[in-house]
Amino acid sequence: MSTIEPADASVALSRRTRLRHWVTLETTGGALLLAAAVIALVWANSPWRGGYSALSGFVIGPAALHLDLSLATWATDAVLTVFFFVVGVELKHEVVAGSLRNVREASVPVLAAVGGMAVPAVLYTVVIVALDDRTALHGWAIPTATDIAFALAVLAVFGRGLPRALRTFLLTLAVVDDLLAIVIIAVFYASGFDVVALLAAVAAVALFAVIVRMRRAPWWVLLAIAAVAWWFMHSSGVHATIAGVLLGLSVPARVVHGETTPRTTRLDAALRPLTSGVVLPVFAFFAAGVTLVDGSGPASVLAQPVVAAIVLALVLGKLLGVLGTTALVTSLTPLRLPDAIGLRDLLPVGFLTGIGFTVSLLVAQLSFADGAHTDGARVAVLLASLLAAVLAAVTLRWDAHRVRRPDMNDDGVPDADTALLE
Repeated sequence: MSTIEPADASVALSRRTRLRHWVTLETTGGALLLAAAVIALVWANSPWRGGYSALSGFVIGPAALHLDLSLATWATDAVLTVFFFVVGVELKHEVVAGSLRNVREASVPVLAAVGGMAVPAVLYTVVIVALDDRTALHGWAIPTATDIAFALAVLAVFGRGLPRALRTFLLTLAVVDDLLAIVIIAVFYASGFDVVALLAAVAAVALFAVIVRMRRAPWWVLLAIAAVAWWFMHSSGVHATIAGVLLGLSVPARVVHGETTPRTTRLDAALRPLTSGVVLPVFAFFAAGVTLVDGSGPASVLAQPVVAAIVLALVLGKLLGVLGTTALVTSLTPLRLPDAIGLRDLLPVGFLTGIGFTVSLLVAQLSFADGAHTDGARVAVLLASLLAAVLAAVTLRWDAHRVRRPDMNDDGVPDADTALLE
C-alpha cells in the first residue's frame, strides 16, 4: 500500500497554491473568458455546430422539482449564481471596510457609475426608436453593465505606468455598476412572481446569515442552506442569481470570534479561483455560441437595429456617461477625483466600462426570451466588448506615455498617493 511522503505532499500543495494564484490573476481570468467565448463562437459556426446546439440544449435535473433544465440554463441560473455570490461578498466588504466606506471618496466613482448606466440606456432607447424596432425596447438594460474581470484584465495588461488609484477608481465604479445591474435584474426581469417562494428564499437567506456568523459554520450546512435559498428564488420568478447576491451580502465583513481575517475576505479568496477558472468561462461558453451561418446568414443578424443600438450604447454611451458625469461633478461641486487621477485618465476608464460581456450577455438572454433578437444582442455584446477593449488598450498606452502634473485631480494640493501600476 503506497503512502504519500511529506516532500511529495509539500510539492503537491505548492503546485496547487501556484495554480490557484495563476487562476486568480486578472490577466488569466480575462484570457479564460475570452478563450471560452471564442471556442463557443467557432464551434457554433463550424460544420459540427449541431454538437454545440445539442450540448447546450441537453436537459438534466429532477423534473419533480421543476429543475429539468438545459445545460445552457444551468449555466445561466445556477453556475453564475456562484459568481454573483462572490459579487455580493465583495460588495459587502467594500461597503463596510473598503472603497465604498468613505462616502466623500466614493462619491465620484459612484456617480460616474450611475451616469455610465443611465446614458447607455437612453442612447440605446433613442437608437431603437430611431430605427423603428420598438419590439427591442425591452433590451434597454443590456448596455448598462460592466464586466469587472475583463475590464481589470485589460487594465492590468495595458495600464502599466498609470496610478494605482486608477484601478481602485475602476473597481469602485464597476462594483457599483454590478450592484445597480443586480437591482435592474431583480426589478425588471422577474417572471411569474410567487410571493410565498420569495419569502421562503428570504427566510433561507436569513438562516444562512445566522449560521455564517457562528463560531463554527460548517461549509456543508451553509452549502445546503444556500441551495435551498437558490431553489426558492428560482421558483419565485425572480432570477435565481439574486439569491447568490443576498447570500453574499449576509457574510460578516468585520472580524468575529477573535478571528484575524474577515469572513468576506476568506470566502472571496476561497471562491475566486472557482469563479475565475470555471464559473465565468463556463457561462461564457454557453452564452457566446451564436450561430451565424444558418438562415439568412450573418448579414441579417448584424442588420438588426439591436446590434447598432448595443454597440453604440456600450462603446460611446458608457464613455459619455462616465466621462461626462465626472466632468460635471468635479466642475460643479467640491468633489474631486482621487490623488494622481485627472479627467484624461477617465477616457480609457470609459472604454473599459464598455466591456459589458458577462452581465450584458446575461441581461440579453433575459431581455429577449422569445429569441427574436437574442442572436443579434449577443453578437452586439461580443462586438462592442471587443471594440471597447481595443480602444481601452490604445488609450491606456497613450495616457501612460503622457507627462503627469503634480496636481492631476486639481484639488489645490500636490498629489501624495502617486504609486504606479506595475
